[in-house]
Amino acid sequence: MSPLSPLLWILLISPFVVIAHFKTEKTNYKYLAFFVLYFLSDMLLQHYGKELLPLDFLGLKFNWSGKILSLVLSLIILFSVSKEERIKIGFTAQTNLKTTLKFGLLMFIGFTLFDIVFKLILFPKGGTFDLETFIFQATMPGLTEEIALRGISLWLLNKAFAPKWNYRGVELGWSFIIITILFGVSHGAVLNQDFHLKFDIITIAYLTLISSFSLGVLRIFSGNLIFSILGHNIINLINAVIRIL
Repeated sequence: MSPLSPLLWILLISPFVVIAHFKTEKTNYKYLAFFVLYFLSDMLLQHYGKELLPLDFLGLKFNWSGKILSLVLSLIILFSVSKEERIKIGFTAQTNLKTTLKFGLLMFIGFTLFDIVFKLILFPKGGTFDLETFIFQATMPGLTEEIALRGISLWLLNKAFAPKWNYRGVELGWSFIIITILFGVSHGAVLNQDFHLKFDIITIAYLTLISSFSLGVLRIFSGNLIFSILGHNIINLINAVIRIL
C-alpha cells in the first residue's frame, strides 16, 4: 500500500465533511485540522512501523510494529487530556444507562448475526489454522482502530461539528457518519506502490453499512470504547474461523 492512501481516504470523505460544515452552526476548524493531522500521523506510523520498530527477529507476518506504535500515539493523546475529555473519548470504566447500553448491544448482535450468515455463504473455506492470525485478530485491530477512530477521531470531529441529534438520550452528529464511512473506505480503497487505485465499492458499502455502523452504534450507545474494541475483535475472529471451516 502506498503511504498516500490515507490522503485518498481523507479526499473520499471530504464531501461529507463539507456537508457537515454547512449543516453545523459553527465549525471549529482547529479540531478539524487536529483530526486530519492525527489520522494521517496514525496511518503513517502504521505504514512505516516495521522500519521504526523492527521485529523481524520474531518472524511475524502481521504488522505488529505499526499497531504498537499506533497504540502508543493514542495513549500519549489520551493521557495528555483531562479525565473529563477521556470520558468523552470513551476511555473510561463508566457506561451509559442500562437501557441505552442494551439497545447498542442488541443492534450490534443483530448486525453481527447477519454478517456471520452472509460470510458463511460467500467466504472461501478450507484455510489452515494459524496461531499468530488468531492472536493478532483477537487483540490489535480492535484495540488500535477503535481507540483511533471511534475514540480520538470521533471526539475531535464532535468538537469540530457539534452533535445536533438526540436518540434515546445519546447525542449523534455528522462526526458519527464521517467516521462510519471512513472505516469503510479505508478498507476498500487503496493505492498500491505503483499508484494504481483499487476501489472496491462492494467492500466499502458492506463494511460501512454493516460492520462500521454496528460498531459505531455499540460505541455511541455504550459510552465506552471497551465494547466496540471487543466487538471489533469478535468480528475479526469470526472471519478467521469462517475461513478455516
